Amino acid sequence: MTKQGQRILIVGPGFVGDQLAATLSGKGNPVIAVGRSRAGELSCDVSNPASVRELSSHMKWSPDVVVHCASSGRGGGADAYRAVYFDGVTNLIETFPESWILFTSSSSVYEQRDGSIVTEKSPTARQSPLSRILREAEDIVLEQGGTVLRLSGIYGPGRAIHLQRILEGTAIIEKGKTSRWLNQIHRDDVVSGILHLLAREGDFARGGVFNLSDATPMTQRDCYEQLADFFKVPRPPEAPARPGGKRMTTNKRVSNSKLRGTDWKPRYPSLLDAVKTDPELVDSIRRK
Repeated sequence: MTKQGQRILIVGPGFVGDQLAATLSGKGNPVIAVGRSRAGELSCDVSNPASVRELSSHMKWSPDVVVHCASSGRGGGADAYRAVYFDGVTNLIETFPESWILFTSSSSVYEQRDGSIVTEKSPTARQSPLSRILREAEDIVLEQGGTVLRLSGIYGPGRAIHLQRILEGTAIIEKGKTSRWLNQIHRDDVVSGILHLLAREGDFARGGVFNLSDATPMTQRDCYEQLADFFKVPRPPEAPARPGGKRMTTNKRVSNSKLRGTDWKPRYPSLLDAVKTDPELVDSIRRK
């Protein structure tokens, strides 16, 4: 639920942004969703201050809330990260100084490698360039009384890499004595978490940091073995871990206890729960 009449600007429609916009519109909130290119609609390059100012000049109303969920794109390096995240939130704050900024960051800012449970109070290392840029963007948002959401790996209809690899028979269990922890969240639970915070602006949301993750971190081995058993297919073979990926060098369990303590809970506590209860998820991956 959101506050009645909240006018919301979503910057970065896509896997999360489009679903958020549709849900908010269905609840009666005035919503504008903008990206770099949307035929027949307002557009905005969040990394370009002139583009953000131009967007503001064409809007019929001033937003009460700005949700930054723009992505740097797959494979984006430090320059792309800085442009979209650091420059992006800076430009939005300068153009909409009276708006409440919600910034969708990433749980990759936690660089723990020991399998420990991490909360919003856990150290966030700034060793990798990408994590450092995200933390700098977070600091700007928090200094302005905005809200930071640290998202775990997002999956949902049309996008679920572990499920896809099991169904197509390409999954590989990382070889070794220990198995890396996976932290995930269904797209619809990301949306519900954002809606939950939007409704609680004056209570605890402003100026806060919140992990958005499901309730069941799973090891990479357990994830693949449970999926294989559910679909009655052979368990994947073992092989050395695949290199690359911003989460491949970390090993931690992201806790959602802070947000759950505010009466939010995920509809899908784990990937396996989503597989069992979200038919669109499985059907969409089978069609890929």
